Amino acid sequence: MPDILPTQTAVWQRIEREVGALLHAHAYREIRLPLLEPTELFCRSIGEVTDIVEKEMYTFADRNGDSLTLRPEGTAGCVRAVLQNGLLQSLPLRLWYAGPMFRHERPQMGRQRQFHQIGVEAFGVAGPDIEAEHLLLLARLWRRLGVAPLVRLEINSLGSAAARAAYREALVAYLGAHLDALDEDSRRRLGTNPLRILDSKDPGTREVLAGAPSLDTWLDEESRAHMDGLRALLDAAGVVYRVNPALVRGLDYYGKTVYEWVTDSLGAQGTVCAGGRYDALVTQLGGPPTTGAGFAMGVERLVLLLGAAGVGADDAAEPHVFWVVGDAAAQRFAFVVAEALRDRLPWLRMQMHCGEGSMRSQMKKADRSGATLALIVGADELAADEISVRGLRAGGLPQSRVPSAGLADVLARQLGTPASDAAD
Repeated sequence: MPDILPTQTAVWQRIEREVGALLHAHAYREIRLPLLEPTELFCRSIGEVTDIVEKEMYTFADRNGDSLTLRPEGTAGCVRAVLQNGLLQSLPLRLWYAGPMFRHERPQMGRQRQFHQIGVEAFGVAGPDIEAEHLLLLARLWRRLGVAPLVRLEINSLGSAAARAAYREALVAYLGAHLDALDEDSRRRLGTNPLRILDSKDPGTREVLAGAPSLDTWLDEESRAHMDGLRALLDAAGVVYRVNPALVRGLDYYGKTVYEWVTDSLGAQGTVCAGGRYDALVTQLGGPPTTGAGFAMGVERLVLLLGAAGVGADDAAEPHVFWVVGDAAAQRFAFVVAEALRDRLPWLRMQMHCGEGSMRSQMKKADRSGATLALIVGADELAADEISVRGLRAGGLPQSRVPSAGLADVLARQLGTPASDAAD
C-alpha cells in the first residue's frame, strides 16, 4: 500500500483531469462510494469461488459482529448504491467513480494491495451501442494521454448463461482428460471456475488449451448478433481490435461482451483497462431486470504506461514566481500585492517566502524552487511602491523595477497563460 509522493502526483492529476473532462463531455455523472461494504455483497456479485473472494479480500468482523470487506472492485458497490437510492427510476443511467480498491495479492510492478481504479457503469441500454460508446471513449482517452500506440483492444463474447453452462461441460470434459498436464491453479479451478483456466499463463496449460473446444462454437444466436453489432460499430468508427476467444473475466457477473485494453510495455501486468456487459447483476442483487455495462481502468498502470510512452505531467509543479522580502513591512506589502495577483492571474503559481532568512538566502531558495522569476521587495522597492523582477533561468529577464499596479500585466506578458490553466 505505497505512498504516492509529490513528485508523482502531477501525473496522477493529469490522468484524473483528462478522464473527468472526457466523462463529463459524454454526460456521465460522478458517484462517490464507501470503501467498506457488507462481505455478502461481493460474494453474491463476484462469485464465492473466484480468486478474489476466496483468497484476496480484506474481510473482518466489526464490533457488532457483521462481516465487512474493503472493496476489491467498484461495480458491485455501484449497483448496491443505485438500488438502495432508487436511481433506476430514470433510465438510461450513466455513472462513474474513482478511488482506492484493496486486494491481498503478491505485490509487484503495477499490482499493489491498495490500488486505484476509475470505473464507469451504464444501466438500461440493451444494445451493443453502449459498449461501443465505452470503447470509443477509451480510444479517445488513450489518444489524449499519448499512450494509444502502446495499447491494443481485445474483445470476446461469453454468451448467455445457458451457453456458458453447456460450454463449461465440454471444457471440463476436455481438460479432465489432460489433468496431469495442467498447472496446480488450473486443476483447482477445474471443479469451481473452469472458464478462468482459459486465462492461464502456464506454458504447459497453454499447450493443452490449444486443442480445447472454443467458446465461440457454443454461442447462442442473441449473443452472436450482439457481438456482430458491436463489431460493426467499431469497424465503422475505425477502432482496431482483435477477437480473442480465450478472453474471460475473473468476475462471475459478466455475460455477452467482455473486453480488455492490453499492453506489452508493463511486463506481466499487461491489462490496463477491462470491462464488459453484466445484464443479470442488478437482478442478482435484488433489483428489477436491468441491463448493465461498464469498465474499470487501473490508475497505477496508466501512470506506468505514461512513463513508458515518455509522457509526463502536462503542467509543472514548480512555481512561476518566488517572493523575496527584506523585512516584516516588505512581507506585508508582498502579501497584499500577491493577493491582487491571484485575483488578476488565477493560473499563476506563486511561492511566498515564509520564515526567517536574509535576502541572499531567500534568493538561493528561489533558485532551488525552480521558479522562473523572483519578485523582490526590499526597502527601496517598498518606499517606491514597486517590485523588482529578476529572471532566474538562463536567458531570462534582467532585473527591472515595476510599479506594483502594473505587475500583473508584466507577468502575463513574460509568462503567458498556460493552455491547461486557461480552460479553468
